[in-house]
Amino acid sequence: MSEHIPVQIIEVVEPSHKKTATTSGQNKKAASSDGHIYTRSFTGLYRNLRLGGAGFLFLLFFATAWLDWDGRQAVLWDLAESKFHIFGATFWPQDFILLSALLIICAFGLFAITVFAGRVWCGYTCPQSTWTWLFMWCEKVTEGDRNQRMKLAKAPWGPNKLARRAFKHSLWLAISVLTGLTFVGYFTPIRPLAEELFTLQAGGVSLFWILFFTGATYINAGWMREAVCMHMCPYARFQSVMFDKDTLAVAYDPRRGESRGPRKKEADHRAQGLGDCIDCHMCVQVCPTGIDIRDGLQMECIGCAACIDACDSIMDKMNYPRGLIGYKSEHTLQGGKTHWLRPRLLGYVTVLVAMIGALVIALHERPMVSMDVIKDRGLFRENAQGQIENIYILKVINKTQEAQEYQLRLLNAEGFELHGKTRFSIPAGEMAELPVSVAMLAERAASSSLELDFELVDSDQPDIRSVARSRFVAPLNR
Repeated sequence: MSEHIPVQIIEVVEPSHKKTATTSGQNKKAASSDGHIYTRSFTGLYRNLRLGGAGFLFLLFFATAWLDWDGRQAVLWDLAESKFHIFGATFWPQDFILLSALLIICAFGLFAITVFAGRVWCGYTCPQSTWTWLFMWCEKVTEGDRNQRMKLAKAPWGPNKLARRAFKHSLWLAISVLTGLTFVGYFTPIRPLAEELFTLQAGGVSLFWILFFTGATYINAGWMREAVCMHMCPYARFQSVMFDKDTLAVAYDPRRGESRGPRKKEADHRAQGLGDCIDCHMCVQVCPTGIDIRDGLQMECIGCAACIDACDSIMDKMNYPRGLIGYKSEHTLQGGKTHWLRPRLLGYVTVLVAMIGALVIALHERPMVSMDVIKDRGLFRENAQGQIENIYILKVINKTQEAQEYQLRLLNAEGFELHGKTRFSIPAGEMAELPVSVAMLAERAASSSLELDFELVDSDQPDIRSVARSRFVAPLNR
């Protein structure tokens, strides 16, 4: 269809596609006179995808905290005990590197997705966007659609306005409290926490964090909304660095849409020198950040595709082909083809797959018993037999989900003897401290400081073992 558009129109509008800084405050169609963005309700494919994804994420977030696993909360980051329970696995601070690796994988996953399809993370799965859409739905339920809300905002205060606003803020606060409770419930057992909260017996620290996240949710999703995405989110600042000419982004096709203008449905708009855009501003009215996507790629665009759904609905009514606004690459907008396999994207995907594979191997090979050896502060002492003796504290962690029995011994330690409890058991997912002593059998030490290796072996599964090194201190002259 683009070949029917006069060349001079393409030359006029194509530079506008390269704009990068049109703000909602400058767009009079996006916001009302009070500066507030009132979004219009809409339906469409991408809205349904977003609702399905958001519903799954909400279910995952709110329901997982209440699941039990072997008599305890299924997912619990127990900071007090320094244990992190994730279903059937228990992780300790010694496993922190695995968490670091997971965060790095998430970062590279975000980079790969951004190179491929722009800010789809922001539009579909970012907590700020997801909770904002939920709060906007509450606004629609209590105050009506866009025009009704704008009318209500201008109306003087009265019983109707007060009741609607009170209902809206009550819903916002209820969602915020539930969000704060659930988030804190991943760090403190949620069942007793919820009981303490609703019986007004919650402790100071827990209550503080619940109120903190309640306030953060209420303010960010209810009041700040697009300001967080436009002014506070760092992702909006560096996303353009990751884009290339083949990145799919929500974009308006000026070759097809220009020149804009209203027309009758039955009219031959091409004969009138008009493009497919009827200049209805529906794309602006549904945008949560209040931008006009027809001005080109903008930092404020979160890639939610609301404008695509709105525009497609108008195209259907006008009997025009869909896709005037869609996920398009710069090459597509210039009449070329999108290159799906390209070095940058392949590089990110390759690194991502490699890191995921390494993490899976690390989790599989993760030692299920950990031992730290701490030497007593005293240098040495002489026991009842006249031998030089050193005291040690062994911290042993059973990372399995079953009670285990262990055997402790010295490795390659001829001339030394281990005293204390060398066979012991530890409950599932627990840590035990074990005092032991090592005596030197020789009358004179070859050195004032000697290395010792302690080995801990599972009595039933010899492949579960841990080795820790320490030092033995002795006088050279006796």
